[in-house]
Amino acid sequence: MQKRKLGENGLQVSTIGLGCMGLSFGYGPAVDNKDGIALIRKAYDLGVTFYDTAECYGPFTNEELVGEALKPMRKDVVIATKFGFQNGDATKHQDSRPERIRQVAEESLKRLKTDYIDLFYQHRVDPNVPIEDVAGTVKELIKEGKVKYFGLSEASANTIRKAHAVQPVSALQSEYSLFWRNPEEEIIPTLEELNIGLVPYSPLGKGFLTGKITENTQFTKDDFRNIVPRFKSENIKANLVLVELITKIAKEKGATPAQVALAWLLEQKPWIVPIPGTTKIPRLEENIGSISVKLTSEDLQKIKSSLDNIKVQGDRYPAELAHRTDKS
Repeated sequence: MQKRKLGENGLQVSTIGLGCMGLSFGYGPAVDNKDGIALIRKAYDLGVTFYDTAECYGPFTNEELVGEALKPMRKDVVIATKFGFQNGDATKHQDSRPERIRQVAEESLKRLKTDYIDLFYQHRVDPNVPIEDVAGTVKELIKEGKVKYFGLSEASANTIRKAHAVQPVSALQSEYSLFWRNPEEEIIPTLEELNIGLVPYSPLGKGFLTGKITENTQFTKDDFRNIVPRFKSENIKANLVLVELITKIAKEKGATPAQVALAWLLEQKPWIVPIPGTTKIPRLEENIGSISVKLTSEDLQKIKSSLDNIKVQGDRYPAELAHRTDKS
């Protein structure tokens, strides 16, 4: 698999990474530990060198799983993890106080069974802690050799600029897909100007762009999508026009809708590295196969013209999570 650069400080990763969250958290019951290890190692065998986790996934159990799975090939992979929630609990408010960042770094190192974190993201911007203090703390951790690269997640353009002035930001992780294109307005131009990579999470629209979800789909009781407005039955039904668009192109390419959605992302910029997640090896192989799907300029124009006439229905997060939005 080819590599892509994130930022200008030397971070190189596989063209597609693996989002590991769903193995432990968010989309139903956690997988059996041995199955999770097998999937992560299969990804490595298929050329994936970039793995994404966070202390709050589980919480804590996903880092332990990733650490165990990647221990034999640690020097050959890039592990990204995150700090930023109170006590590592994603249901609580943000906490990026310098002492908390240091605590998370030490605890994550132990769970990941490593002596350095490749990419350390602030999971969500903390309105109560100046971003300069956050960047400065990570800068110290980099000097100490505990962290290699600094990242932000779901940060505004203004926050990105402030942080980057203190410690160069190598990557911004934010939702970006055919299902959520808002980063095109301000974020992507800012990243291009500052030479910062983009790591789209939910690149398949939380599964919607696979074509496997309909208005009749029933999620398990502990699936996060149950509270996401975009996944209400009436909104799913309205948004299926987007799936129909990529399904049509997929048939012409001899590909799947998921592969077309990922190929579209890869065509946007050479410094975009999506991190689709899955619990199933066939889906993993399908996602990685997207790097072989080539979209022509005509395909991309057709998609753009169609998207201009499609208004996706439903918010991407419920109102009770509004406190996580970076308004700075």
